[in-house]
Amino acid sequence: MKKYSIYLLFMGLFFMQCSKKTTDGMVDKGTEVVKNAANDLSWRSGAPSPGEARAIQLGKANSFDLSNGLKVIVVENHKIPRVSYQLSLNNDQILEKDQVGFVSVAGSLMGTGTKTKSKAEIDSAVDFIGARLNTTGNGVFASGLKKHSQKLLEVMTDVLYNPSFPEEEFKKIKTQTLSGLSQISSNADAMAGNVAAVLNYGTDHPYGEIQTEDDVNNMTIDNIKSYYNTYFRPNNAYLIIVGDVTLAEAKADAEKYFSSWKSGEIPAVDYKAPAPVKGTNVAFANKDGAVQSVIKVTYPVDLKPGASDLVQARVMNNILGGGVFSGRLMQNLREDKAYTYGSRSSLSANSLIGNFSAGASVRNAVTDSSVHEILYEMDRLTKEPVSADDLQLVKNSMAGSFARSLESPQTIARFARNTYKFNLPADYYETYLQKLDAVTIGDVQAMAKKYIRPENANIVVAGYKDEVADKLARFDSDGVVDFYDPFGKKLDVQQSAMPDGVDAKSVISDYIDAIGGMDKVKAVKTMVSKYKADIMGQSAGMETGQQDNKMFYMEMSMGGNIMQEQRFDGVQAKVGQMGQNQTITEGPEIESMKEQANAFGQLLYLTENSPYKMELKGIEDVNGAKAYKVQITKASGDKSYEFYDVKSNLLIRSMITQEVPGGAPQSITTEIADYKSVSGVMIPHKVTILGAMPFPLEMIAESIVINENIPAAKFKTN
Repeated sequence: MKKYSIYLLFMGLFFMQCSKKTTDGMVDKGTEVVKNAANDLSWRSGAPSPGEARAIQLGKANSFDLSNGLKVIVVENHKIPRVSYQLSLNNDQILEKDQVGFVSVAGSLMGTGTKTKSKAEIDSAVDFIGARLNTTGNGVFASGLKKHSQKLLEVMTDVLYNPSFPEEEFKKIKTQTLSGLSQISSNADAMAGNVAAVLNYGTDHPYGEIQTEDDVNNMTIDNIKSYYNTYFRPNNAYLIIVGDVTLAEAKADAEKYFSSWKSGEIPAVDYKAPAPVKGTNVAFANKDGAVQSVIKVTYPVDLKPGASDLVQARVMNNILGGGVFSGRLMQNLREDKAYTYGSRSSLSANSLIGNFSAGASVRNAVTDSSVHEILYEMDRLTKEPVSADDLQLVKNSMAGSFARSLESPQTIARFARNTYKFNLPADYYETYLQKLDAVTIGDVQAMAKKYIRPENANIVVAGYKDEVADKLARFDSDGVVDFYDPFGKKLDVQQSAMPDGVDAKSVISDYIDAIGGMDKVKAVKTMVSKYKADIMGQSAGMETGQQDNKMFYMEMSMGGNIMQEQRFDGVQAKVGQMGQNQTITEGPEIESMKEQANAFGQLLYLTENSPYKMELKGIEDVNGAKAYKVQITKASGDKSYEFYDVKSNLLIRSMITQEVPGGAPQSITTEIADYKSVSGVMIPHKVTILGAMPFPLEMIAESIVINENIPAAKFKTN
């Protein structure tokens, strides 16, 4: 930003100097010149008319085929001494069935070892020459200085031909994948995306397969090897070489490093096209306590790359809500209504099946209003011709984006690959600006009528069910909102009927009985809990202590040093970070520590004249288990939620929404598991916190001690 600001300053000075020189010259020539120039300002009365669109002279992409079927595309760019090699598979996405995600895992695993090199040795070889090497389930990418291209190709082809798929690395990748999946339930965008994929494509289509923990646990090395051996074949791939290389050099390198690659038969796939959406279907994924809703109005469309009306369709979508700020959705929901920071739409082309999606993230209170406005703008586009100004603005923006993309030689290579892959006309991209310039108001309305279907759409919302869901029923054709879990599985709400005689108080009472009974729980006077956790590869510890339900302390340490601390003596608190401490005597921090001083806060819920109000909100699915959902409301009005397993009566999840300085409120979910008896009381020994960090924070109990003396210094606040 500093460089950019300095550049603007110099530009401003430059234009000021130009203006001064021009004016000085005119004055030197006499007032008549100035007068004549002042009187002849007719050219300023309107914007210049656009010139006729011209064909684009794209950089030349050469191509050739090896005898094994590998298609090689070469784009020369001698501005800098670098060369990149992009090897991409050509097959359509495959069904992964009960191992969804294994293709991605296979790609990650390819780069972790060969028959002669470990992952560390591969990384060292690449780093030594200042290069990059990435592997995916769809190919391999390598980039580096031209002078090291031979060494880079040696490593790249070793990874391509000789992956060892090490078991240890496989287990690591599975663990990382499972860690990421555990965050889905706290990510409304991911939840909405999963539900939309299932509804648009169905689970028997590769685009509708959603990865779950079962899929990851089902994955096998044998299946990964089978995928690699089947699809990583030269007759199923493109090799794109871009950079400081001549066609002759590229041919020599391709022959040397890729001609020995053996071709093979590639299985043909044929997927049934997803059925068009009939009517409007409202689907809801619940995220307890969320203060915002993620909205997606979406459905599949039959739109292929290179379709004769693709340019017209994209112009239409950009007017609605594509990549320009002037899009109607943005102007309506953001500029006019202030419902959201941004609202956009997309219309994607795909060789199997495309899709349309329009949406936004909005406040709970305006979720239903936002859905109405999105549908309104979609409908308006089909019925009202757009203005000439709106059309020209979008065409100008798209032309500028296209022109900027041509600055990258990778763009030229991608255009060449697409031309081969999708059998496009040879001049498809060269005539792009002419096709864009030819789009008319009538074309836009025709495209809207063809591709925009507000009356036949999946309306997917991820957010807080209790505050939002009921208001959305009016948008559903049959007036019923369907509910889904975070992974797109439809929930049978009929199975969640409340048993007779169950209320919030009975749920909490049953929990107290389940962990040992009222007498044993009340007999707990002190409790010290020590947990360990891994934070980005660093071992961390957390120790908490409570005494007499009045005093509390917490210490977070790393490398044996206390990094953060909280101490509460029943009256005042001391909080500190990295040795910087402050004393607190009132405010929300004190109230929070009073709550944490209780080893079992549920006892407070059951006391006479309790400051907490309890309400049983129903039965919900929690990681495959049915759980009672209890809403806890403080005297301040703040709400939290606790989930108690219907079978065991144990607390298995809690959820709060907390304010974040300078940001939107944040939902924090805590998964609670692995109960073990400590002095006759069942205490959870595994706690996983979701939403507080970009990754799950898993804490495992090292020791929990009840009714042993706690040194007074632990609670000292001065």
